[in-house]
Order: sequence, then structure tokens, then C-alpha cells
Amino acid sequence: MTQNADLATVAREMLRQAYAPYSGYRVGAALETESGEVFGACNVENASYGLTICAERAAAAKAVSAGHRRFRRLVVATEGDRAAPPCGACCQFVAEFGGDIVVHSVAKKEKLSWLLKDLIPHAFQGGLLGAGK
Repeated sequence: MTQNADLATVAREMLRQAYAPYSGYRVGAALETESGEVFGACNVENASYGLTICAERAAAAKAVSAGHRRFRRLVVATEGDRAAPPCGACCQFVAEFGGDIVVHSVAKKEKLSWLLKDLIPHAFQGGLLGAGK
């Protein structure tokens, strides 16, 4: 965890730590909390593909484990030329903590940005389970 870090730099540093021996698709992520703390993580693949952990979910889990529940920005870094949004599972996971999070994707030749709620406009939310009653 760091504070006042450049999120793209943190995401790229995490990219170098990625464990992707099967797909070769390395991803780094940096998630900024409402208080300005930054949590970085990388993807970790597994021979049993379904057990692979995406960088975005790993960063969110680290932040939540440190007591954070509100996030401002998420930066995702990939090695290719084209920027890529987080997968649907990552969008759903992070949307648990609010849809107004700004998501940036950085690659060698492209940078893209979205609001999380635009990437997953109909996220499954706790209110559908009756949570908070």
C-alpha cells in the first residue's frame, strides 16, 4: 500500500510481478481508495484455470482487507498495444463498492477510460438479496 502514488506507475510495476505461465497475458492493477491510499496487485494464474485471480480483484481484496470500502480510481495495465477493460467478473466484484469508480486502462499504444457503472450497468447488488433490511 502506498499513498499519493501515480496509479499507472504502480499498475505497471505490478504487471512485472504477474504470474501468467499459461496464457502469457500479464496484468497489473492499482486501486485508489477514497482516502488516497493505493493498493497494487497482479494476476496470478493456476493450472486449474478457474482458480486464476485477476489483478483487479486481487487489488480490491487487498484494499478491503486493510479496511477500505470506498474507491476512487482503478488503473489496469497490460503489455499489449491495445488497452483492455476489466473482465466482467472484476467489474462485478469492484461494483460491490460503488459504480462511480473511474477505470483507466493503459497499454503500449492506447489509453482508455470509463466509469465502472458504464462497464457493468446492471451489476448484481446486495439490495437484490434484501441486504441492509
